[in-house]
Amino acid sequence: MLKEVRGQVDHVLLFAVLAIITIGIVFIYSATWDPVSSVGLRTLVIKQMIWVAGGLLLVFLITNIDYMRLVNYAYLAYVINLLALVFLLFFGGERYGARRWIDLGPLSIQPSEFMKVTVIMVLAAFLGERRENAGSFGNFAGSIVLIFPAAVLIFLQPDLGTAFVLVPILFTMLFICGENVKYIVSSIILGLASLPFFWLLLKDYQKDRLMVFINPDIDPLGAGYTIIQSKIAIGSGGLFGKGWLNGTQSHLKFLPERHTDFIFSVVGEEWGFAGAVLLVGLYAVVIARGIRIIAGSADIYARALAAGVVTLLAFQVFVNISMTIGMMPVVGLPLPFVSYGGSNTVASLICVGFLLSISRRAS
Repeated sequence: MLKEVRGQVDHVLLFAVLAIITIGIVFIYSATWDPVSSVGLRTLVIKQMIWVAGGLLLVFLITNIDYMRLVNYAYLAYVINLLALVFLLFFGGERYGARRWIDLGPLSIQPSEFMKVTVIMVLAAFLGERRENAGSFGNFAGSIVLIFPAAVLIFLQPDLGTAFVLVPILFTMLFICGENVKYIVSSIILGLASLPFFWLLLKDYQKDRLMVFINPDIDPLGAGYTIIQSKIAIGSGGLFGKGWLNGTQSHLKFLPERHTDFIFSVVGEEWGFAGAVLLVGLYAVVIARGIRIIAGSADIYARALAAGVVTLLAFQVFVNISMTIGMMPVVGLPLPFVSYGGSNTVASLICVGFLLSISRRAS
């Protein structure tokens, strides 16, 4: 039975998310539009709308449930997610040389997307239970040990982008929960110092992506091709764009992954600088409302949970947009609520549900 709530739904946050979702569906349609055949188009758009509907149902349910009832199941959810990642290493569907998907008939589930959410939940539970020891090395080290298996399993898929996103989530939640800043800064310095060793662990295609980030022209028809085409698409959009369904880079199929990781390039080409600013502005509203929820939460579990969610959404938006304009290497992080993909869409909407639930109860 759903618990009676104290506050009202944050309508500003909800409206901003719904507006971004609408833009996402509009541009998935455009990115996959084919004037000759619309079969693939209908399939992808309908699938995305089904995932959105399922995600919005979860938003409604989570909003009307006390977030602590969900945090109480954090360890169970985390273990189940870890088992799913182990399953992937042996039996997962392989695409583009990576094992990231569990195929369920016409649908595919990507456990690493949900691991982002369960890591936030389990860290909130762990740090909340040990709030009396905030600032201790035990709390800091325990948090790292707790999420280390998830990071390793995701890295082995391989999925460098998703594994890396766990790092800012961890450090932000530690900071919000009062952990010692010296431990956090020392870890960052140690991580930077270990980059040469980390380079040896990367796959060849990952090394190529980092090299073409420095200079895409060293391999313009290979690893640097997508970045070059993305920058051409965004730059050609000008101030107001070429118009919806009129993007030549996407419709002539010069731009790969245009409905997933590089959908922001389609927005920039068809809606121009003005459309890109509109989308970024909506994301800014979501992040600002999330920060407001963190600041207004007296409960440490709520603050930790909200901080993890806001960090996840903000980091993915920043990295995705940065890589489409050539400011960061291509790491395969989708644009929340906009990129095509069921697992990421549902996981992102679960995060919104947590924010709405916290805003109604934690004060």
